[in-house]
Amino acid sequence: MQLEKIISISGKPGLYKLISQLKNGFIIEDVVSKKKVSIGNTSQVSLLDNIAMFTFDKEVPLFEVFENVAKNYDYKEAISHKSSDAELRDFMAQSLPDYDTERVYVSDIKKLAQWYNILSKAGYITPESFVKAEVPAEEKTEDQPAEVTEKKTAKKTAPKTEKTAAPKVKASTSSAKGTPKSTHRKMG
Repeated sequence: MQLEKIISISGKPGLYKLISQLKNGFIIEDVVSKKKVSIGNTSQVSLLDNIAMFTFDKEVPLFEVFENVAKNYDYKEAISHKSSDAELRDFMAQSLPDYDTERVYVSDIKKLAQWYNILSKAGYITPESFVKAEVPAEEKTEDQPAEVTEKKTAKKTAPKTEKTAAPKVKASTSSAKGTPKSTHRKMG
């Protein structure tokens, strides 16, 4: 899924796409309204590409969960994030059956449903959006499967990130290199 530049900004509703870099910030575009605005380096930013959800035995990248939701809802909008807690937990159990019920909170499920519906409304949720990009043959190695090579290639184009194991840490931008830095967030 080609969404490595989709971000959530603390204190701002909705999702945004990084468009370009400024001297002391970035130009972003609302994924639904396509309205462009600038943000400063001090904004707390979370790259959706760096968010994962806890299961009992591993962490599942958010986009894999989006793909499960898309298949369950025939690539259309899912339940509302304003649904009851019981409905949201049922939605989560259908989307990620082995999710860690103690570490994934209802607030995380609400965010998942809300973000999925925003991306669906903006036209990002299609069967084609979940097809992995082809990697040129010269970048593949004999001892590495294509999936590993694809992940390394995707990281070359994605903004630099620091990864920590701490869940629920808000990301922030850095003015040192002019690229957004974020912590690896876990939902739950």
